[in-house]
Amino acid sequence: MALAKVFERIAGPDAPVEFRAYDGSEAGVTGAPVRITVRSPVAVSYIAQAPGSLGMARAYVAGHLDVDGDMYTALARMAQAQRVHLDVAERLRILGELGGPKLLYPRVPPPAQEVRVRRRWLGGQRHSKRRDASAIAHHYDVSNTFYEWVLGPSMAYTCACYPDEDATLEQAQAYKHDLVARKLALRPGMRLLDVGCGWGGMVRHAAREHGVKALGVTLSAQQATWAQQAIEREGLSGLAEVRHLDYRDVPESGFDAVSSIGLTEHIGKAQLPAYFSFLFGKLKPGGRLLNHCITRPDNSGSARLAGGFINRYVFPDGELEGPGHLVSVMNGAGFEIRHEENLREHYARTLAAWCANLDAHWHEAVAEVGPGTARVWRLYMAGSRVGFDHNVVELHQILGVRLDADGSSHMPLRPDWESAPAPVAAG
Repeated sequence: MALAKVFERIAGPDAPVEFRAYDGSEAGVTGAPVRITVRSPVAVSYIAQAPGSLGMARAYVAGHLDVDGDMYTALARMAQAQRVHLDVAERLRILGELGGPKLLYPRVPPPAQEVRVRRRWLGGQRHSKRRDASAIAHHYDVSNTFYEWVLGPSMAYTCACYPDEDATLEQAQAYKHDLVARKLALRPGMRLLDVGCGWGGMVRHAAREHGVKALGVTLSAQQATWAQQAIEREGLSGLAEVRHLDYRDVPESGFDAVSSIGLTEHIGKAQLPAYFSFLFGKLKPGGRLLNHCITRPDNSGSARLAGGFINRYVFPDGELEGPGHLVSVMNGAGFEIRHEENLREHYARTLAAWCANLDAHWHEAVAEVGPGTARVWRLYMAGSRVGFDHNVVELHQILGVRLDADGSSHMPLRPDWESAPAPVAAG
């Protein structure tokens, strides 16, 4: 049976994409902005072995399936087409027409990219220091040059905050850093601890724009090296520092503020009480914590990303919680919760900008990190954008304060962080 006919039965004859297969068959809309090409029977085997997104991801990463056109548009259109329901009998009938059990056995090995991931992070206690270091190194120690192309000059790998419809990515990242600084009420002479600091964007912003003595820590050696060089280049060595260090090994305490921007996703549900208790203990009375992280839209079900494309290829050991659970655990650790907001739409915009940057540097990116890694990032960022657009995932900022002994919060009667003007350039 022609593979294109199977595609029509699964996606519908009017699926808004063009489909081509190695057997010469075609389906869908000729000349559509998005074209999916199945280049070999191996792609069909991957999809048969791991139905859903994982099988298609393996086929794409390995180069047996290609997507021409905008990846976000392709994923969004296929998501719409995949709403077509097929019962078990129909699925078995299609499998038989394509070749039956021989599609499943012998099993096709997963792409080399996935094998590399699994060797590096499987083993050891989940969320132990050694295993966390391996998981973080897999995702962030790809190539600083690659990330410079994708993230742009800010080198901020977390959700930006767009002050208006016309803001650029750089303006939105600068606004995000300043929003965090204003929520933390940073002032000259204060001490800030930024856990999971990445390439040091928040550390450098706090030092440069607010005169704060800022310490950042990251488990990525490449991030720490890049950040320290940027600190020296910008003349901030007297105020800013980034260390290659597990946050649990930070010896200093008595900080005026703590920022956690994009780290909580790596902590794990079971470790969250200890995590927030640790950060609580690092603060002076009256000090504030701003927790910024990806969340699920509810508090039910499993938080782990196990078994899927993102867990296997992108974020090993990643876990997402609902905002209600995070608020509860922060409160249980001693924080008084003072403010919370959802920046879901902002992350969709951020990812759109990153995808555009990767597309603009596609050939350089492939030469730098290889086609497998470049394809992983193209697929993961576009798929994540679909998720934020459709409320599969969210991004929440939660502000907590460690009260004084007399119960004073030192908070304004009304939030004052939106009154400051938006910065016009990223740091």
